[in-house]
Amino acid sequence: MSTTTDNRIYATGKRKTAVARVWLAGGSGQFTVNGVHADNYFERESTRMICRQALELLECIESYDVVATVCGGGHSAQAEALRHGIARALIEQDPERRTSLKRAGFLTRDARKKERKKYGQPGARKRFQYSKR
Repeated sequence: MSTTTDNRIYATGKRKTAVARVWLAGGSGQFTVNGVHADNYFERESTRMICRQALELLECIESYDVVATVCGGGHSAQAEALRHGIARALIEQDPERRTSLKRAGFLTRDARKKERKKYGQPGARKRFQYSKR
């Protein structure tokens, strides 16, 4: 799950098809996603807020530098995968934080995915129109 290497904590977060690999290190609060500052990577304010929620909950946003690589999914799913990975890395660093992060729901892996289309029908749930006569 997580390993500690050269004073950095590593964890993985997932959401739908998005996967975030997160490295936390002590620092000044810099947030880098795929080599770009997080404010430039995530256009919407809501996705910027989502990826910082775990750090803001513990009031330690200024004490960690976050370096992450995300792939798959859309920006919203990537932000939630990033939040999941940060929460898991924070627990790896200090297990006493688990209760507050668990209560906020940041440790739960949201397993909902798009349902596949079935053969013989137009979509995942939709059926062709039935004609009695």
